[in-house]
Amino acid sequence: MREVVLDTETTGIDPTNGHRMVEVACLELVNHLPTGRQFQRYLHPERDVPADAVAVHGLTAEFLADKPRFAEVVEELLAFIGDAPLVMHNAEFDTRFLNAELMRLDRPPVAASIVDTLQIARQKFPGAPASLDALCRRFAIDNSARAKHGALLDAELLAEVYLELIGGRQAGLELVAETAVVFTVARPAGPIRPPRPHAPSATELAAHAQLLARIKDPVWLT
Repeated sequence: MREVVLDTETTGIDPTNGHRMVEVACLELVNHLPTGRQFQRYLHPERDVPADAVAVHGLTAEFLADKPRFAEVVEELLAFIGDAPLVMHNAEFDTRFLNAELMRLDRPPVAASIVDTLQIARQKFPGAPASLDALCRRFAIDNSARAKHGALLDAELLAEVYLELIGGRQAGLELVAETAVVFTVARPAGPIRPPRPHAPSATELAAHAQLLARIKDPVWLT
């Protein structure tokens, strides 16, 4: 089963107020496990980047000045996603921005099914913190490299969190090959005695007949 973990960084929190994406990253999962295939692009937002947004992700207007516009990467992005379900944390946020960018290009919104790990976490741990950082702490996932938000790093962390939320590696129902244990019996040194014949000898048959003759009233004759 193929899924795609997706995350974005933006200039603000509301695309209807003109805020844009500045980074998009995708990570491929097969049977809930990363395959190593990734898609990541920084994006020129075609507007300024407010200081409060820079404080979150560190992506300045100067850094993004030579980066491609969304229109230049949309084909690659959609080809990478394909028809796979999208796994996102707070999916409403990322979906609104992704669809707003598509609408600017007169393209239809994303049709993929959505898996929202924020909603899964809230259902599984009601009342507990459900941010990505909080879930990393809960599942002992190392997020020490996350000094600031970054779409690719967050997607990698989310892939680990998602696996834990759905039950760990057992959720893939993968078959694990067991190692066979072979026991070797050492052969003793020296010549091997030939097997004893099973048929009784003439002497043994005569001794047995004498023994039977001494038994009075044997049960096999009653």
